[in-house]
Amino acid sequence: MKVTLFDFQRDALHQLRDKIVAARKFASTDNPQAIAFSAPTGSGKTIIMTALFEAILDQPDDELAWPLDWAPQPDAVILWVSDMPELNEQTKLKIESKSDKVYRVSQLITIDAHFDAPQLQGGRIYFINTQKLAVNQPLTNRGDGRQHLIWETLTNTARAVPDRFYVVIDEAHRGMTSGRGAQAAQTLMQRFLLGHPEAGLVKMPLVIGVSATPKRFMDLLEHAPHTVHKVAIPAEEVRKSGLLKDRILIHHPESATTAEMGLLEEAARRWNQMTLAWGAYCKDEQEATVWPVLVVQVDNGTAQQLTKTNLADALTVIESAIGRRLHEGEAAHAMHDTGDLDVGGRRVRKVEASRIDADKNIGVVFFKTSLSTGWDCPRAEVMMSFRRAEDHTYIAQLLGRMVRTPLARRIEKDAALNDVHLFLPYFDTQTVQGVVASLHNQEEVPPAETGSSRELVVLKRREGTEALFAALHELVTYRVNAARAQSPLRRYMAIARSLTLDEIDEEAWGHAKAQIVIWMGERVAALKTSGLFDAAAKAISHVGLRTLAVRNGTSVTEPEADYHIGASSVDIDRLFEEAGRVFSHGLQMEYWRAHAERDATDVKVEAIVLARNAARMAELEGLAEGAFNALYDQHKKAIHKLTEQRRSAYEKLRLATAKPSEVPWHLPESIDFRRQPSDPLWERHLYVEGNGQFRAELGNWEAGVLKEELADPQVVGWLRNVDRKPWSLEVSYETGGDIRPMFPDLVVVRKVGGELLIDILEPHDPSLADNFEKAVGLARFAERHGALFGRIQLIRKQSSAGGEHFARLEINQAAAIKKLLLITSNPQLDELFANLP
Repeated sequence: MKVTLFDFQRDALHQLRDKIVAARKFASTDNPQAIAFSAPTGSGKTIIMTALFEAILDQPDDELAWPLDWAPQPDAVILWVSDMPELNEQTKLKIESKSDKVYRVSQLITIDAHFDAPQLQGGRIYFINTQKLAVNQPLTNRGDGRQHLIWETLTNTARAVPDRFYVVIDEAHRGMTSGRGAQAAQTLMQRFLLGHPEAGLVKMPLVIGVSATPKRFMDLLEHAPHTVHKVAIPAEEVRKSGLLKDRILIHHPESATTAEMGLLEEAARRWNQMTLAWGAYCKDEQEATVWPVLVVQVDNGTAQQLTKTNLADALTVIESAIGRRLHEGEAAHAMHDTGDLDVGGRRVRKVEASRIDADKNIGVVFFKTSLSTGWDCPRAEVMMSFRRAEDHTYIAQLLGRMVRTPLARRIEKDAALNDVHLFLPYFDTQTVQGVVASLHNQEEVPPAETGSSRELVVLKRREGTEALFAALHELVTYRVNAARAQSPLRRYMAIARSLTLDEIDEEAWGHAKAQIVIWMGERVAALKTSGLFDAAAKAISHVGLRTLAVRNGTSVTEPEADYHIGASSVDIDRLFEEAGRVFSHGLQMEYWRAHAERDATDVKVEAIVLARNAARMAELEGLAEGAFNALYDQHKKAIHKLTEQRRSAYEKLRLATAKPSEVPWHLPESIDFRRQPSDPLWERHLYVEGNGQFRAELGNWEAGVLKEELADPQVVGWLRNVDRKPWSLEVSYETGGDIRPMFPDLVVVRKVGGELLIDILEPHDPSLADNFEKAVGLARFAERHGALFGRIQLIRKQSSAGGEHFARLEINQAAAIKKLLLITSNPQLDELFANLP
């Protein structure tokens, strides 16, 4: 694969593999098998399926860690079935672009009206859409010299290779058809499952249903006899991955208006701003430039006109907003009922929806309803719709296709690049809620936040806070469950390799390999010295045989002499590869090459014995853990200077541990924030809106504590530490054996005698069950990192003779830490608060 799969995609791929192994053992036309693969929109289903096809037809990528007994089927046949030709074309293009197995044109075949063959050929991926399977189509009728109906071709294939004929039914990218069209497509899809004896079609023996939710494919399976195997991707995993935009901002008038061109002008300005912002970001980060697209949904037409929307006026408004004429080819349309358009002397070219994303010259796209649920264009950042409010469900469906991030990751540096903008001139406040509700249907995974642009804002760093942010960047934070745990050996090799490739430490990779080989040799020598090696080696290199003699004509058996034979080199090579999976990064081969002067089998057996010895492997992993930490600490300042994408790769390695590790705290240049226009104003916040103000509705305790803080002139800044943002300050704590994150409410910056002190303040309700556990978590944090901070306080409201006040338990003191680490219940914590002066 040309791309690295996310952890959740890899998990889904491994589950698909296991289900396929189980299903193809029994697959036949009499015992059909079906795999229901459901994953929300935006999860990368086609990429996962492409990786699966590579593994079936060729070999899985080494990094996917597939079992050694996986058997590729180079003569397998794959048939991809959808209900629209555009969807097949898009899938075909995506497979071509993401696979590094270089599928040739001859391997990716679109079945057209002229296709005529007795059987589908092995080693091919075919594409067909249900429209070509209708009763009036050439594929399903004899004539014009046709020798084989498509149903006969499929039946012959199913009977010839039932365990290697994979029919993929694409329910996830179903077009926006309705009524008779949708029913006809579903009926044709069901024929693959139920068979169609009248046409000579048998039940397909091995079907994979790809759908956004389990219900879609399971509805097709309602009367099918298939044994069903299920694989599902959780929606939350997709949201956490950064594959989807964080927010959809809906711009609309307070009441429905006819000032549609005014909103189009504002949409064009926003598109221009996004274009400039992406250009600056990609230049700074050395990325290929992202060119945003403005998508304009025009009104329907009449018998006499293409659309009721005045395209000439629309183009004039767009050009006025961006301050230039559109380039030749920059404006396009995806309306099916016409070709290229001449609009006031400007050419608006016709383009197929599946080609929009790849054509970087396209900046503006006009369409009606042709951009279906299967359309993908991560570059589509701004949408304007001339449609009326009754179309909110369709608009929500289309918008669900625009939430993919162009770089397949969240942008840290500029929060505005994680937003999608929708302009709706004919929607008022109430009808906008209909769009929001439609976005939260069971098939889509909407961004974490969807709402009016009046509420969703972007905050930038307050002017004059450079020194404050520099001080904050000297701090650390935790990230709980932010990355899949990896072995220390794997992490050490990965960071060493990255440091060398990023030209930070050119010797790191080679040194790491040489160092690990030395450690491996020392562990092998220790096994030999302890007397544990010989027996373990003999179990690998020799096979014990026992002979029983059976007297002819009787059931009497007599044991004969036992003896041993040498293990086959094939068996040892297989065990050697298995050991490589334990070591990772081909370290078993590094060990073998380092001892090239010795007997090859002896060296392989040593690696196998070591990989199987838990105690010595634990020692090896411990050494690798220490080496990883040393390398990270040595180069963390250089790592911080890398591009955002590369820096995040190192942070992911740092976090890929069973227990959370601290990482440097990086606050971005801007953050997204939700507030109401009527929320209270607060001064000295580190991030502000464009007008220099910060509004937020805080809880009663937070507001009370903050007022006390802001009364102190030493307080020069503060941060509302929003829960679960990529930039949030995070502290880990244990509860019920699990490690969870907590997000202290307030981070305060004080200037004391010329020194900047950073405080953590956590107002916390004492009635909550996790109160003492979070207190212990803060104490452990203070024990490890207290020197970096000023105050670390757990705060609650208490009554006293003078009335209610905020009681502050100062945690960042040795005596307090010692007491807190001993508590095991809320009453013990209550006692500490009761004894405060």
